[in-house]
Amino acid sequence: MSSAADIAESAEQVLQRPRPKPARPKNTTVVLRKPRWDISFTGLVYGATMTLMGFAAVNSQANLLFGVFGLMIGVMIISGVICRTVLTRLSITRTLPEFCTVGRPTAVLYQFKNQKRLWPSLSVVMSELEGVEAFEAQPTAYMLHAAAGMTATVPVEVVPKRRGKYKLGLYQLSTSFPFGFVKRAVENNEEDSVLVAPALGRVSEQLLELCRSSERADAPMKPHLGGQDEFYGVKEHRVGENPRWIYWRRSARTPGVLVAKQMTQVAPPRLLLLADTFVQTSALTEQTAVEKSLAMAASLADRALENGLAVGLCAWGGQHWITLPPLQGKRQRRDVLATLAGLPANPVADSAALLEAAGSQIKSGTAAVLFTPRDWSANLSQEALGAMVVVPANSAAADAWFSFDPKIDFERCIAVA
Repeated sequence: MSSAADIAESAEQVLQRPRPKPARPKNTTVVLRKPRWDISFTGLVYGATMTLMGFAAVNSQANLLFGVFGLMIGVMIISGVICRTVLTRLSITRTLPEFCTVGRPTAVLYQFKNQKRLWPSLSVVMSELEGVEAFEAQPTAYMLHAAAGMTATVPVEVVPKRRGKYKLGLYQLSTSFPFGFVKRAVENNEEDSVLVAPALGRVSEQLLELCRSSERADAPMKPHLGGQDEFYGVKEHRVGENPRWIYWRRSARTPGVLVAKQMTQVAPPRLLLLADTFVQTSALTEQTAVEKSLAMAASLADRALENGLAVGLCAWGGQHWITLPPLQGKRQRRDVLATLAGLPANPVADSAALLEAAGSQIKSGTAAVLFTPRDWSANLSQEALGAMVVVPANSAAADAWFSFDPKIDFERCIAVA
């Protein structure tokens, strides 16, 4: 086991290693940005007609044609003014999920708040300009109507495609109301962030049984004092303890002394997931293997917590080691998936450093599962692994234990800064 000083020294050493440049992701999400002022095809046709009407009025000097020409000019001017008024004092508020998952559709709520006192806002399109790389397509929302002083909520379904934390800030509002001749667009900023967790797949029951059987000592279900599950024994009741545990039948046999029951709590098997994110080069295949390793770690954590197991995590966080002790519950699931979602590129801390950092966490009754993007036998000795379960990303065991949606492309899941 390593001390805290040794772990800190190891972290300082790995920080001094050279950092390769991350590979450039493929299939970048297209961002459509509209000009501030534009004229539609219908507007061009209308403008050409208006011009012909003007020439006809000048040539013929007919008052009726001059009146029609002036009316058409007024319609064009009113169209531009109304477009600008519709977008004035219109703000957006996002309601984002705590975190979303690669490949799984999720809903984002956009609230269009019309702060004008008299004029409504109609037929407005909102387009995200920042953070769109997290999604399959640029998030857009269409708001039909928001009365003056009211708020309209529009749900939008998005499909995340890249793991990581992304900033949603700049967005664009556009409209061509009322006639569709003139298009007007404005840009506003509202700071938000979205966290995209790795893809989740199906986990084989064989792997869960292997994790349960790989514990180093004691039975898989080990009782501990202080619970409420099973009877353990009796003890003298002390002032301040819960009176509901007083054993009245036994206390009747000992006048003047209250006897309380001692109960045990059955502790489930505990898993410690070791996420190896080390990359030696900037090769795209190596970073793809890292993303697959993180997706397998997230899938096992999700399935194990669903089955009542306690799950912990150890991974490199960029400047220090991130260690989550094995716990149960929905909050632990959120913490584990959120941590895996935010892991940065790791060109410095290798598998050996990971095992050294996690040495103090691998205790009796805790099964360690190492997810690595490379063949572990080339870097780690069997003595260092012990009873640990090792899952290389590109191996037959990984393909047998984990199955993902065919639409998931781990090369597209590479996180970008």
